[in-house]
Amino acid sequence: MARTIGFLGPLGTYSEEAALLYDPTSGNPYPTIAAVGEAVVSGEVDEGIVPIENSLAGSVIPTLELLISQPKLFIRGEIDLAIEHYLLAKPGTNPASIKVIYSHPQALAQCREYLEKNYPQAEQMASLSTVLCVTDSFESPVPAAAISPRRASELYDVDILDQGIQDVATNVTRFAVIGLSDHTPTGYDKTSMAFTFEEDTPGSLYRVLREFGQRNINLFKIESRPTKQYLGEYIFLMDCAGHREESPMRDALSALSQPIDMLRVLGSYPRWNPEA
Repeated sequence: MARTIGFLGPLGTYSEEAALLYDPTSGNPYPTIAAVGEAVVSGEVDEGIVPIENSLAGSVIPTLELLISQPKLFIRGEIDLAIEHYLLAKPGTNPASIKVIYSHPQALAQCREYLEKNYPQAEQMASLSTVLCVTDSFESPVPAAAISPRRASELYDVDILDQGIQDVATNVTRFAVIGLSDHTPTGYDKTSMAFTFEEDTPGSLYRVLREFGQRNINLFKIESRPTKQYLGEYIFLMDCAGHREESPMRDALSALSQPIDMLRVLGSYPRWNPEA
């Protein structure tokens, strides 16, 4: 039986492109990242595709919060997708008249320098996706444009005002494949985890990182997010090389006791390999 995939919709988003790259046979759009997660948890779909990190704008916070708050979800894969943003508008729109530019907050952030240089007077308005922003621009009472994928120009009757408007040419978004379990070891894996400390004491983070450094485990990323419980209390998120079921990652995770208060492995999964 073919697996079903949910992705952040609507049709035409970069999430759909990532889903088609992962599995071109099946895909269902959902309105929010949280809705994709709910569809996976309920069994409505087998797996979900959600953006988790961009090379320009950093982490996608709603995805991190979904993974932290929903213990039934795990990362079981990743997809790296090159991003090229297009500036679209209603047919006949004069670029000099544009007063508002709509897009997803991540896309607006990725085109910040372009917008400041070319449309310094235009108001930037957040939309739910890089495709819904096209309809938002259509409904605007003043001349407007949208930052979208090229595919959106195929779905809507629009003029392409500009293309490749992202601030850095090598703009890549990493998408997480989420499911009810993570992936079996492949020999070329990554493990994502979240942890908190029982007390805010000097050297706490060092003692955690030491367990990985002593075992020559490569650390890809570490960042912190507020726990949303107390001011100044944080949850740390970390990506490392290796699989939780294999040494040395298994040994490092086993060694994490004090000063760790909570440890949750968000998933072990194959690192993205476009040739695979």
